[in-house]
Amino acid sequence: MTDSPAAARKPRPGLGRGLSALLGDSIPEEPIKGNPTSSSGVRMLPTSSLVADPNQPRRHFDEEALDTLAESIRTRGLIQPIFVRPHGQSFQIVAGERRWRAAQRARLHEVPVIVRELSDAETLEIALIENIQRQDLNAIEEAEGYARLIREFGHTQEALGKIVHKSRSHIANLLRLLDLPVPVREMVVDRSLEMGHARALIGAPDPEKLAREVVAKGLSVRDTEKLARTAKPAPKRKASDSRSEGDPDISALERHLGDVLGLNVRIAHGDKGGTLTVGYSTLDQLDMICQRLSGERI
Repeated sequence: MTDSPAAARKPRPGLGRGLSALLGDSIPEEPIKGNPTSSSGVRMLPTSSLVADPNQPRRHFDEEALDTLAESIRTRGLIQPIFVRPHGQSFQIVAGERRWRAAQRARLHEVPVIVRELSDAETLEIALIENIQRQDLNAIEEAEGYARLIREFGHTQEALGKIVHKSRSHIANLLRLLDLPVPVREMVVDRSLEMGHARALIGAPDPEKLAREVVAKGLSVRDTEKLARTAKPAPKRKASDSRSEGDPDISALERHLGDVLGLNVRIAHGDKGGTLTVGYSTLDQLDMICQRLSGERI
């Protein structure tokens, strides 16, 4: 006995729940008055009837890449539809703003779209997933998207990890970037500073000054970590704690625990024991620490 096509169909890998439903092989029709829908769920709409989502996570669009895409669209047309939702008398773009911008440059009067009724949370989820899968977001844009889902829609870091198929530590490390001053975050956005460099500057005194030095000298991530360590005021240590200073094993353990928790971890070890310090900057991070210590499921 052979399986039916519906039973044999498997979920697409790497997709969150919202995007998986949106991109399913069988797209159900959701007719909107005055806009007839084809059997595939794709319809043509005037390019001018689409509007960008002001809250969409992607902020930076490479002008040269847009021109290249526009030329391709001008020659071959827009093959992949844009995903939108009703928005008053127009349609707000959920996924595909880059294609829409390029279509405008190519002077297309109509573009193929798929219309769905979506909540604000679902819209942000789908926009995040699509951009992450295309690697279109810089680290700050991705972090801001996660922060908004946590702040406005009550998502946990674990839930976000399942939606975008990323580890919780990856999400936590990105969220820590938002603690950096705006000028440093802008360096990450324009890619003059890599994520690894930015992470090394979290918690350092005057990270903006250090970031400018990193860019000017073209320092590696390892050199940036050394720069940040030397810039920090030396903590007061007891004589018994001096053994841990510069201990590569202790430093490696600090980095490992920091990556697991997504927080700053410091270890002071001496002959009679020592202390483990975990730094946090938000109540959500404190709550996460408490839940882990109490053994609750996060």
